[in-house]
Amino acid sequence: MDSKIEPRVGTAFDREMMQRCLTLARRALGRTAPNPLVGAVVVQDGKIVGEGFHPGAGQPHAEVFALKAAGDRAQGATVYVSLEPCNHYGRTPPCTEALIAAGVAKVVVGMVDPNPLVAGGGVARLRSAGIEVVVGVEEADCRQLNEGFIHRMVYQRPFGIFKYAMTLDGKIATTSGHSAWITNPAAREEVQQLRIACDAIIVGGNTVRIDNPRLTIRQIDAPNPLRVVMSRTLDLPTTAHLWQTETVSTLVMTQAGANPDMQMLLRDRGVEILELDSLTPTAAMAHLYQRGCLSVLWECGGTLAAEAIAQGTVQKIFAFIAPKIIGGSTAPTPVGDLGFTQMTQAITLERVQWRTVGSDCLMEGYLPSRESGVGSRESGDKGDKGEES
Repeated sequence: MDSKIEPRVGTAFDREMMQRCLTLARRALGRTAPNPLVGAVVVQDGKIVGEGFHPGAGQPHAEVFALKAAGDRAQGATVYVSLEPCNHYGRTPPCTEALIAAGVAKVVVGMVDPNPLVAGGGVARLRSAGIEVVVGVEEADCRQLNEGFIHRMVYQRPFGIFKYAMTLDGKIATTSGHSAWITNPAAREEVQQLRIACDAIIVGGNTVRIDNPRLTIRQIDAPNPLRVVMSRTLDLPTTAHLWQTETVSTLVMTQAGANPDMQMLLRDRGVEILELDSLTPTAAMAHLYQRGCLSVLWECGGTLAAEAIAQGTVQKIFAFIAPKIIGGSTAPTPVGDLGFTQMTQAITLERVQWRTVGSDCLMEGYLPSRESGVGSRESGDKGDKGEES
């Protein structure tokens, strides 16, 4: 067995400062799309003299805020930044030039930017100006924070997360469809934090019919993701929490020409309607990519979940498991038919982590990376339901 341990980059102080960068970056969770989350810290003589984070697209980057806070103390200082400084003109000027102009002596970078417009160019520009650069401090944590941004850059589509809650015997509801509540309050709070970090939440039509969810954030001043309903027929209730759009937007994706009367009713209530020639998870994610989404949360039932997984639009699983047993041979399960007949076909998750949340257990894991899905079926809205509302 190979017991080789990769050496950690940087000093203990470097790692502490990079973790501070990540803490700062998280203040903008759910607000930066299509930009990444980035934090920066300026250190002079072992003390923080300036810090900042990127608050959203079109606004200054983290380094600019940190340098402004540091003022003249940035001269000869060390700057820590969780993502490689940009070296190109976009909505804002290059951060590399700001760092050079401030006269910093050293820049410590968490990870190289996956954006091909940057991709090492920022590091090279700083080094060419005589600035010492260290790359890869707390890289794993930096990459995890921006896994949605990385996936979007590499694959030109949002990062898909499938969240579900089930009983110990694998049910997401009783045979009657009742599901509130499988998990405990602490687990439901975890879901709130997960929603904050995502730019859109997708459910199917049956979730709307059975659960009437709100899909909103309870936390004051927290950003609400776009609420998305996928329904081929638009056989939906005329009154639902999702049609209340005064403060939170709702997008309904449907098949071209479906139920014109329902479309008119929803538009009158401020709901956006998108007609697609083929309503599939792939088409839905392609549209959300065009809207600038980084991470998309699938809170749907088993049928739509199976389609999303089969088409490769889910990269990560959040599974809450409650110590409850409800039985029922026809009670719904988290994932519908994937067409597998042999255990050897099962999808084995990678980088799996387990932790307890109150009396419940939470498993986080990643689907194996692949260019296409495990099947080619199209999505429907039959049997889709989610627990959280």
